[in-house]
Amino acid sequence: MIERKMMIGCIVSTDFLKQVSNIWDPTLLETREAKRITAWCWEYFNKYDKAPGKEIESIFNAKMKTGKIPKDIAEMLEEEILPGLSKEFKEEEFNLEYVLEESQKFFKEHKLLKMAGDIVALVESGESIEAERLAIEYKPTFNGTKEDLDLSDPIALERVNKAFTTSNECLIHYPYHLGEFWNNQLVRGGFVALMGPEKRGKTFWLLDMALRASKDGKRVAFFQAGDMTEGQQLVRLCIYLTKKSNLERYAGPIWEATKDCVRNQMNTCTKRMRSCNIGVFEHKTFNEVRHSLTQEDLIKAHQDNPEYVSCAHHKCGEYKTQKIGAPWVKLVDVGPALESFEAQASVAKFFLQTNRKFKLSTHANGTLSIRQMKAQLAIWESQDDFIPDVIIVDYADLLTGDTKEFRHLQNEIWKGLRALSQEKGQPLVITATQADAKSYDQDRLTTSNFSEDKRKYAHVTAMFGLNQDTKFREKKIGLMRINELVIREGEFITSNEITVVQNLKRGRPFIGSYW
Repeated sequence: MIERKMMIGCIVSTDFLKQVSNIWDPTLLETREAKRITAWCWEYFNKYDKAPGKEIESIFNAKMKTGKIPKDIAEMLEEEILPGLSKEFKEEEFNLEYVLEESQKFFKEHKLLKMAGDIVALVESGESIEAERLAIEYKPTFNGTKEDLDLSDPIALERVNKAFTTSNECLIHYPYHLGEFWNNQLVRGGFVALMGPEKRGKTFWLLDMALRASKDGKRVAFFQAGDMTEGQQLVRLCIYLTKKSNLERYAGPIWEATKDCVRNQMNTCTKRMRSCNIGVFEHKTFNEVRHSLTQEDLIKAHQDNPEYVSCAHHKCGEYKTQKIGAPWVKLVDVGPALESFEAQASVAKFFLQTNRKFKLSTHANGTLSIRQMKAQLAIWESQDDFIPDVIIVDYADLLTGDTKEFRHLQNEIWKGLRALSQEKGQPLVITATQADAKSYDQDRLTTSNFSEDKRKYAHVTAMFGLNQDTKFREKKIGLMRINELVIREGEFITSNEITVVQNLKRGRPFIGSYW
């Protein structure tokens, strides 16, 4: 399997060819097709200084015309290998970090095995001096390991380039204001946590992130640590995909929040791009419109002014940068309650027909540990060649381990989750954690609202708070404020927050956002 991955790397990735050039030894490859195809890639790379990509088929056709490819190999390449490789590198993104690590391991082990075989053969033939010389002259396949770096070695420049490109590779993309707020934290190798009181929608957010990553072609591993059963998780997933609930009370017409502008509602906007020319709260103050209106107020205004149209124009510079966003409501008919046949169809369309890679592993409360997660990841890698780009854990507080003292156990768990983000392929790891009891009486979380162990903050690359007012005004409308709690790279202030429009009745924690 790793030889297949190396073939794909040689075909599609110039960076891969550059970074393995000092360790590549074609004599150590075991399959004829790997030796043949990678040799073509190296020929192309040495001539054009880039990977051949789609040109590999043209190269094959040119080689065929020379008549130098044995018939059995030519048939295998044409009928089995090249079509499969083409499909594979089109359907999934090449994981450079992982394949580099596995290639180094492959060449190191195979070089050692070859040397050991040569030494044994020499000893058995009575040439012990030659065997000893061979052992003494052995040199490692590559200088150093992933853990060390000689900055006077040219390889340091490649590591610098990789540090800049990998650390900025966003794996989950959110649009508009929310994207500006946290996309640069949802990167490869990151460890991000969401903190909120109980029943604040943490699982909804984790599922939303998982499915957005999956939609973008990322491989996702979702570990359910006991907050929900597999059946409950699947129901929620299908509600998300279909945007409709399985409960009758949420069927038919329902009120849903949407984005609007304070100046539109107060009728003080004079821009030509504005969606309408009337207001609905002309006698309210700016703060009242933005922070005090209830769902009942919005529904009544909607019913009294059916011609009013909300406005959050994407070309409005002020709306993009200033805090003038406000909620509005609209009536949405979601139809009848979600049934099994619709749910199955949604899963088939989203996953089966697109071959998206999404693994769900469900465990009873208090039974899943970091060790078990690593074991499961190893099984998926061995059986399915599945190396996740994103690992979601719902949620960290429910994990268990070997340490008996609970506070220290939590620290070990969070250290273990951070380590997951630094290992194979450097996946983005995302989890959630419960806020303390005081959070129920606060409108905004701060760093003092941690539960059990403050050292959680030391391990994450970013932590965000999920906030709603204590009078449930925002919850009823369908609003949530997300604020910064910890940002490892760069400045952060807990008062920095974004307002998100959502509808959890339809499984959607994110519909839109505004400052």
